[in-house]
Amino acid sequence: MDNAQTAKGLAVVTGASSGIGLELATIAASKGYDLIIAADEAKIEDMAVHFHDFGVSVQAVNADLSTIEGVDRLIEDIAADGRSVDLLMANAGRGLGKEFLDQDFVEARRVIDTNIVGTTYLVQQIGQQMRSRGAGRILLTGSIAGFMPGTFQAVYNGTKAFINSFSFALREELKDTGVTVTCLMPGPTETQFFARADMLDTSVGQAEKDDPAEVAKAGFDAMMNGDGDVVSGWKNKVMSAATNIMPSETLARQHRKMAEPGSAKPDI
Repeated sequence: MDNAQTAKGLAVVTGASSGIGLELATIAASKGYDLIIAADEAKIEDMAVHFHDFGVSVQAVNADLSTIEGVDRLIEDIAADGRSVDLLMANAGRGLGKEFLDQDFVEARRVIDTNIVGTTYLVQQIGQQMRSRGAGRILLTGSIAGFMPGTFQAVYNGTKAFINSFSFALREELKDTGVTVTCLMPGPTETQFFARADMLDTSVGQAEKDDPAEVAKAGFDAMMNGDGDVVSGWKNKVMSAATNIMPSETLARQHRKMAEPGSAKPDI
């Protein structure tokens, strides 16, 4: 790989084929970072062309990041580049709607393996390298969904609760090491998430959502500032604040109104 164009360093972005991940990678490229982008679909290889106008090098990795083998493949490609990772944006994630007892457990398991297992394994492997050299920035994509019981999204919200908590704990462990950890906590965002989670017939699936470019900018800026977390959007800030004082039973009931199948308002 020709590194002559490198100005800032190397950024790794997972879940970069669309949505927030694609926008995070775009921002990094615009700042002069070379990229290694990864996702579990062939589309990621086509997206590499999107970044060529920024004059940076781009490597696309098509790997199943819900598996240790898939993450190992990404890590091997990072190692083959020969440079240290300056920015790790662990954004890959999956969602799943409808009642937990009616879900295909293979699909539910994949949500857990992608959002938790693959993410934490990648962060540990790259984080160890960052700590050894005393420099690096990590951005984890959590969610305000992690603040409330996810009725009809029980597994997904549970995984985001884990990521939110994990991020703060890891940040404290890495205090004074030169490595920062930031948690981006978006609300509903205009991405393919709701279609993939089979939630287009829900209230939240049909509601107006945040711009992924704005969400990504909030997260990238917070990461570069070394902030611990950022909730993107004022509505989401209000909602996340309310979750700190409302009983979990009430939050679960409210989430039902947003995520229950068939809850979308019919067209008039």
